[in-house]
Amino acid sequence: MVAAQMKHRSVLFPALAACLSFVSIARCDVELNHMFGDHMVLQQGIRNKVWGKAAPGEKVEVTLSAQTQSATTDANGNWAVHLDPIQEYGGPHILVVKGKNTLTFSDVLIGEVWVCAGQSNMQWNVDNTNDADLEKASAKYPGIRLLFVPQVGTQVPQWNFNGAWQVCDPGNVGNFSAVGYLFGRQIHQILEVPVGLINNAWGGSAAEAWVRRDKLAADGRFNAILERWTKIESDLPANMAAYPAKVAEWEKAVELAKAEGKPEPKKPQSPDAQMNGQYRPGNIHCGMLNPSIGYGIRGVIWYQGETNAGRAYQYRDLFPFLVKTWREEWGIGDFAFYWVQLADFMAEKNEPSESAWAELREAQTMSLGTIPNSGQAVIIDLGESKDIHPKNKQDVARRLARLALTETYKLPGFASRSPLYKSMEKQGAKILLTFDHVRDGWRPFDVEEPIGFTVAGADRKFVGAKAVILPDGRIEVSSESVPDPVAVRYAWADNPVCNMFSKAGLPLTPFRTDDFPGVTAEAK
Repeated sequence: MVAAQMKHRSVLFPALAACLSFVSIARCDVELNHMFGDHMVLQQGIRNKVWGKAAPGEKVEVTLSAQTQSATTDANGNWAVHLDPIQEYGGPHILVVKGKNTLTFSDVLIGEVWVCAGQSNMQWNVDNTNDADLEKASAKYPGIRLLFVPQVGTQVPQWNFNGAWQVCDPGNVGNFSAVGYLFGRQIHQILEVPVGLINNAWGGSAAEAWVRRDKLAADGRFNAILERWTKIESDLPANMAAYPAKVAEWEKAVELAKAEGKPEPKKPQSPDAQMNGQYRPGNIHCGMLNPSIGYGIRGVIWYQGETNAGRAYQYRDLFPFLVKTWREEWGIGDFAFYWVQLADFMAEKNEPSESAWAELREAQTMSLGTIPNSGQAVIIDLGESKDIHPKNKQDVARRLARLALTETYKLPGFASRSPLYKSMEKQGAKILLTFDHVRDGWRPFDVEEPIGFTVAGADRKFVGAKAVILPDGRIEVSSESVPDPVAVRYAWADNPVCNMFSKAGLPLTPFRTDDFPGVTAEAK
């Protein structure tokens, strides 16, 4: 494992003089995907794939350190080689790709590579996180490399993108994913190895946009999504024809608002805008993900779900399907996949309530049982009621890093898993709850009494419950108004009032013991 190999790491030297990292196809026959360039990080310990284009039938040689691998392009000019695993961390190395011409990439490091994907909370950059000035000023890490993939939505699979690796410094880290950078920094500081981070996020994106459309169609469980979008696509010509009239009406409304001193109405969006957006099935997969599929990585950190909250029951199938298809396409096995559960958001609820966000959190937790080599960072304590983008990305990243350090890198001594509901036992008017991952016991926050539990009888009407921590770590829940309880819920709201943590400082995962139909059960 990586932890056992860290003693063999190399010392990082200053970058070599810059070499020509990419040559226009007009000047040579060999072209590489932009995942490869100066300052890149190649994943330690695996067979790294290197690929590109050249003239059909051309022989291409790829040399890294003492090894050379070769391939001959196919009829379409595509080629790929796999480098033998390199166990020693560090560098710098030089990667040379030679066909009729030669491309040389310098300052190549061997390290740990992670994809940082999802919607706006993953896209949220360092400039907008807590203590941004301090975070940027301290971002002097030549062993951390950053790669930003531009947002492109299309139904046509792209093989390349406009981007290049950068050495992390105070001048460029501000625009990078805060969760991604802070996660990578934690890994880099503890393992003392190079880290490569691929920023592959798009605010507001729907999970179905991250999956190949043909695979969604072939599965059969997601027909409702595709039917909805097929109608949008078929209605596009008529909607485009009607759009100029809507713009004209808007212009009149603007003039009237000006005359009356009122706020101007928002211009109607062109109907074709969503065709290239972040919601359409397959769009992000084709435009952003496809160019990077196959690049050597250790794993993925994922922060997405807000857009799919209204279809939380569907997410139970869609999210594991996304992970499964990504792993199949990458072709390097079941790489680590760690995600962030939705934070608390919107108005706090002291009374029991139904919640689409609670159901999406439940879908994420259920995925732990269906996705191997995975983990969930619970952040029910880190949100902001007024802002869907909480600025505390430091603690989010640390909880993801705990998962990676313990589960992927096998380092001892770190708590990583939030307490998780395991089972219940009914004893008269009380219900006793058992949990996994309660490291060294409980530590309720702020007050000694557990807060956030509700209980219901056969009528399915939940009321606030009294909870008591028993000496054996179980939690006893009851309510005088429910003499015959059948179900318990904890932190079941958009923004619940709750306070349960393990003594290791990780929050109890929101849960319910019932399977009563939720508010998103019929949503398609």
